[in-house]
Amino acid sequence: MTPVTVFGPDFPFAYDDWLKHPAGLGSVPAEAHGARVAIIGAGAAGVIAGYELMKLGLCPVLFESGHFGGRLRSQPFQGADGVIAELGGMRFPVSGTGFYHYVDLLGLESRPFPNPLTPAARSTVIDLLGKTYYAETLQDLPPLFQDVARAYDAALEEGANFAALKHAIRARDIPRIKEIWNPLVAAWDERTFYDFVVSSQAFRKLSFHHREVFGQVGFGTGGWDSDFPNSMLEILRVNVTECDDHQRYILGGVEQLPRRLWAHTPHRLTHWPASTSLRSLNTGATRAGAKRLRRLPDHRIEVTDSWGQAEAFDAVLVTCQTHLLTTQIDTEEALFSQELWMALDRTRYMQSAKTFVMVDRPFWKDPDPATGRDTMSMTLTDRMTRGTYLFDNGPDKPSVICLSYAWMTDALKVLPLPVEKRVELALSALAKIYPSVDIRSHILGDPITVSWETDQNFLGAFKGALPGHYRYNHRMFGHFMQGEMPPGQRGIFIAGDSVSWTPAWVEGAVQTSLNAVAGIIAHFGGRAAPENPSPVDAYAAHGPIRLSV
Repeated sequence: MTPVTVFGPDFPFAYDDWLKHPAGLGSVPAEAHGARVAIIGAGAAGVIAGYELMKLGLCPVLFESGHFGGRLRSQPFQGADGVIAELGGMRFPVSGTGFYHYVDLLGLESRPFPNPLTPAARSTVIDLLGKTYYAETLQDLPPLFQDVARAYDAALEEGANFAALKHAIRARDIPRIKEIWNPLVAAWDERTFYDFVVSSQAFRKLSFHHREVFGQVGFGTGGWDSDFPNSMLEILRVNVTECDDHQRYILGGVEQLPRRLWAHTPHRLTHWPASTSLRSLNTGATRAGAKRLRRLPDHRIEVTDSWGQAEAFDAVLVTCQTHLLTTQIDTEEALFSQELWMALDRTRYMQSAKTFVMVDRPFWKDPDPATGRDTMSMTLTDRMTRGTYLFDNGPDKPSVICLSYAWMTDALKVLPLPVEKRVELALSALAKIYPSVDIRSHILGDPITVSWETDQNFLGAFKGALPGHYRYNHRMFGHFMQGEMPPGQRGIFIAGDSVSWTPAWVEGAVQTSLNAVAGIIAHFGGRAAPENPSPVDAYAAHGPIRLSV
């Protein structure tokens, strides 16, 4: 069966096919070879765009104010070889075929992510309202949980013609995708995820407790109550493109991807010597963070870094979090339209907190003497830990426990707390679920934690569109189409997770970075090969539906 991929539904374009086509992504005129493009942010979007622009003969110059890799951040535990905590992206659906293009290019290995009720997790414990349930499959749980899962499936079918839409995405049938999806945009942009659930026939037949269970422990990767205020379109995209299914993690840490791509020498290069890499073009290191952007009289854009060094560029790609353009980077207002500024500033970000510990071994696999079950399991709970994940690194390495993966209110509860207090709270919560398990006795080294909203370079984990935000997202996503813009707004592009239709998934960063590449090719007077049209070529015919203002 043809797999489901992140093919739309808003802009159904085959990024994976575009990437692997032997004709390449396109070309720019010879007089543009060596033209300098500033890239603000060395996360997935920035590094991927830089890599592809370099292959075309342009000169990408990367600016980074924080951590190379952005939210692809794999922090090592001190004193251990290759034992890491994935502070940002950690599970990657196989439907994200643009992302996996680069995973395969770099020879990175992946394994199934230990999500609840999957073979990779071995077993799952659901702890809800003081009651604990052990399961290896959904069928092992009481009927209540199976009723909730069936109700959501029925709600998707009733409210979104779900099976037909997924079939159209699987078949890459663009007219059929648009026929189903475009009316859904108009119907659900201004309505919440919770509204979708409670107004469905399937859930109206059930009790409030069923909806409570759905919010607390949910389906797929866990509870979804933190997303209840979001636009339902945000959730439908995740469901229909299987972003919440068939997820894998990258052995050794996903941060390897941007770091290896930075040093990778492409097989096919225009203009540059065969040994060229992004790292060599950037003389071994990124520039410091960008602090000012302004238009020069010769129409180039000047970027000033945090040390006061100013350089002129023929184009600029901004991949950082959108709020940084008003909080951290002094950005000349005329570079963007007022409508786009509204979208950039109104983008709403979600909070997230994770806390990890390293342990001596995967002790959770030990059978409980009384029950024969695993000593400890992947755990979903209504307690403040919310999600606890277990990572077995093999018999020759210490293992890792993500004690808590929490969102929004649960993340804010620990926001002011140091890592040691976060660990104590998590261990206290887990002790109520596993009273006979001494997790503390297995812990090695220092714990690791993150709250993305406290990082001045991120101000949140990722975008979570509210009802009514479709028009804002449309403006941001389509910004790479600059042919009809005033000259004073051309030449500066935006990309990244916050610009995409699928926030929280790296595939969105990949796709918007490739849109920017296509836009930059056009900006320099280049074009795609006729046999391999680009997003610029396809956008007029297949771009997102425009809602009335």
